Formats: sequence, structure tokens, C-alpha cells
Amino acid sequence: MKTIIAEHLIKTYDKGAVRALDDLSLDVTEGTVLSVLGPNGAGKTTTVRILATLLKPDSGNAQVAGIDVIKHPDKVRELIGLSGQYAAVDETLTGWDNLVMFGRLYHLGKQQSINRANELLERFSLTESARRPIKTYSGGMRRRLDLAASLIVQPKVLFLDEPTTGLDPRGRMEMWGVIEELVKGGVTLLLTTQYLEEADQLADEIAVIDRGIVIARGTSDLLKRQVGGERLEVTVENHQLAETTQIIEKISGQSAQIDAALRKISAPVSTGSTALIEALRALDEVGIHPLDIGLKRPSLDDVFLSLTGHVAEEAVAEPVKKKRRAKK
Repeated sequence: MKTIIAEHLIKTYDKGAVRALDDLSLDVTEGTVLSVLGPNGAGKTTTVRILATLLKPDSGNAQVAGIDVIKHPDKVRELIGLSGQYAAVDETLTGWDNLVMFGRLYHLGKQQSINRANELLERFSLTESARRPIKTYSGGMRRRLDLAASLIVQPKVLFLDEPTTGLDPRGRMEMWGVIEELVKGGVTLLLTTQYLEEADQLADEIAVIDRGIVIARGTSDLLKRQVGGERLEVTVENHQLAETTQIIEKISGQSAQIDAALRKISAPVSTGSTALIEALRALDEVGIHPLDIGLKRPSLDDVFLSLTGHVAEEAVAEPVKKKRRAKK
């Protein structure tokens, strides 16, 4: 069953001069995680805002849990949680006060709001700091509190728009743990990110967006296989580059790539560890002892570069000024 469906979404800004979404379609199966991967300006936030009823598309259709997001936005909002790129909390209030306030805004009632706030503070390891003003929180604590606020009504569907933006590696890992716990609880999740390792870690499927359109979709392994499988990489001394290249190309059956500065040779292989063992034996027979040798699977960085022709960090399509205007 598809819990989230978007069909042929088009959204433009500045009287059509900026095309944020260009006939974008995607769907998310119930109880799974779809990561929407793309650089700044690719259309990720615009997609989330449409699905979360905060923005209307110029054309196209979208449904969440079988409900039309354009015709019945109020019904959709009763079922979803949303955490944006920046923590939507009041810095002058305590963490506890923020969550109770969100509960009252969702019409939970005073006692139910208090109970839910206490439950979420414990779940996100924020109990000890619950009575401190938000302005004293670290970035990671703010992000966890913002995610907690999005779960006040125990949503069936959750939209996380770059939830780890600005976090250090430790904070990012902590947030990943929280997200994985939510998914185990049955939440259907659409996660946008420009962090390739984040999509690799969390997603059941990945949709790659570039310039407002989905250009590829599949599991992490499937997308990586599109780039060409494993590569055998060998690092040797400078005077051994030529002879090593000949050996590696014979094993691979294809031309090798040579990085003279790093003294590295790499070539695609289809036999995995067998090719690695064969290379070690062949090099040993001629007295070459590699400084480093191993198999490398393509990363999602490789996938994105192969699909788009540019790295994921590049800002494309939607100018920063226009993007900020759209978020208001």
C-alpha cells in the first residue's frame, strides 16, 4: 500500500522564472523510508511543503494516507508530523514548555499534553534539560526537541526535511538512532537529505532529485550497481606503476585508471575477492608488494556524480533567495 503519492508535480516561482519542481512523481510504501536525495535547490523542500499541505503546486496531484492534500489539507494535517531544516521552537521557553504548548495547539487537552511532553522528553533523552530554556541547548538537543514536537500527535506519516543539517557527526549519529527507532514503530517516513551516507544508512529506497525531477530511484545497492560494481584498487611505489597497471588490466579485462600523484591504480572487476587474491599472487610473483590493495564498492557519491554530472553539494536550480521566500 502506498501511503504517500505525488504525481506530476510542477511548482514555479518568480512568475515561472524559477522551476522548483518539473513534473516530479514519487511514492512511499506504508511503513518504509524513502530518502529524497539531492543538492540544495534540487526541489526537496518544495516537495515536502506540498505533501505537508504548506504549499500548493501549480499542477499535479498528491495524496497522504489516501487523502488529497489539496482538497482536504486539514484531514492530512491530523495524520502527519513535520520537522523542517531549522528547529521550530521558542528559544525563550523551556523544552518542557515547548512540548506542552505544541500539545495544546493540537488540542490534546492540558493533562494529555503534559503526559505526552514528559513521555517524549524521556524518549529523546532530554529529561535532565527539560526545564532549561531552549537558548541553552546544543544544536543536537534542539533538533531532537524539534523532532519530538513533530511527534506530539503520534503521526502515521512523518516528513523530515534535512533533519541533521548543522549537526556534528555525533549529533547526526544520535539523530539516526532516533529515526531508526521511529521506523521500527511503524511510521512511514519521507526523509530529504543532501548527505549521501544518511540516505545509505536510513532508507529502504532512495529517490535522486536533480533540478526538480526524479532522475533515479531504487535501493542503495541497486543504484550503486548502476555505476558498475566493485573496483580493484592498488597503491604501489612510483617505479612500479607501469608493471602493476599491466597486471591489473589483465585481471580486470578493462583499462585501468591511474592516479600518478597518489600512486594508485584502479579497475573494475566482476569476481570480487577472487580478483583480489589473483592480483596479490600475480604481484608477488614479480616482486611487487603493494602499499595498499583492496576492493572498493561505489559510494552514493559516485552514484550521484554519475547520474547528474556534478557533486551533491552543488547548489542548482532554485536560487537561495527564492528558496527562502518559498519557506515563509
